[in-house]
Amino acid sequence: MVRNRRSEGSGGPEPDGGGTRRPDGVGARGSYAVGDERRLRILDAAVEHFAQWGFHASSLARIAKDVGITQGGLLHHFRGKEDLLVQVLGRMDETDRERFFSREFESAAQMFAALVKLAEFNSTRLGRTRMFNVLAAEAGDPGHPAHAYFVKRYAEVVDTVAGVLRRGVDTGELRADTDVVAVAQELAAVMDGLQIQWVLDPKGFDMAGRFRAYAERVSRGIARNVRDLP
Repeated sequence: MVRNRRSEGSGGPEPDGGGTRRPDGVGARGSYAVGDERRLRILDAAVEHFAQWGFHASSLARIAKDVGITQGGLLHHFRGKEDLLVQVLGRMDETDRERFFSREFESAAQMFAALVKLAEFNSTRLGRTRMFNVLAAEAGDPGHPAHAYFVKRYAEVVDTVAGVLRRGVDTGELRADTDVVAVAQELAAVMDGLQIQWVLDPKGFDMAGRFRAYAERVSRGIARNVRDLP
């Protein structure tokens, strides 16, 4: 976890809440925990603000106010709004990787199942998904601070998914004529497109169900033997 910057590298015992040094370091650990908890609250608040107003119209002062701290207190944890944006996006990716992509897929069918689970998980976090949609649209501007992030993200997603599909072709799981890059690009596009429709009508649109049906059609279409997702 990220440590309070003022405490990093001190090399000695940390002060407790009253400002005295404690040789056992208990006060330091308590300070770290408070700092980490506050940092996470800032990130959560930033997600809501970026989702509602986008990056440019979001205000560090308003984000800090929602967390119950001053803007100076927020800047103790983040260098500025661009740094906060990068950290929000990084945390989002880290969470998804740990939950769904922490191990190598043994088959293309296993990967399709993981993508469906990701769509199901996204359908439980409206704020995060709305933020992703807003920032991805804004980042079409090369001058946007998240432009490089999204360019890299889509390249990595396509490369990872295409790699799994390519192994499926090599092992005979998938048809030899499968255009693995095209399928990977389409999967990313459909998932993100369904997310846009769901954010517009979260109660009336079954994003996870639609993506599952799509993934099953694609999986059957490129499989050497017709099969359902596990």
